[in-house]
Amino acid sequence: QVQLVESGGGLVQAGGSLRLSCAASGRTFGARAMGWFRQAPGKEREFVAGISWSGASTSYADSVKGRFTISRDNAKNIVYLQMNSLEPEDTAVYYCAAARTAYYGTTVYTSPSDFGSWGQGTQVTVSS
Repeated sequence: QVQLVESGGGLVQAGGSLRLSCAASGRTFGARAMGWFRQAPGKEREFVAGISWSGASTSYADSVKGRFTISRDNAKNIVYLQMNSLEPEDTAVYYCAAARTAYYGTTVYTSPSDFGSWGQGTQVTVSS
């Protein structure tokens, strides 16, 4: 099991930037693919970005491609989500997630069912 704690959320104006961090504890963090999801009020949780265990492979939702960047530092057990050119539509609670299984491959997961550990979420609000 991996424990996850997100930070870095807040209120920002449209066009601004934020960097979210996800601190992980657990011996197998470095062997797990990671992901960021978000959930806006009244909407289902949606995939934002994913990264393989080594960081060599990444995937993004079309709505954030070119604006958001996911990265990880396995030595520090941290996953980041750099968010630039933020839009009001990006307003949501952002969740960090760790894959259910440890796997040393290039797989990037995008479905919530592939993730077994979730953080508590951090609020991101983008004003127009």
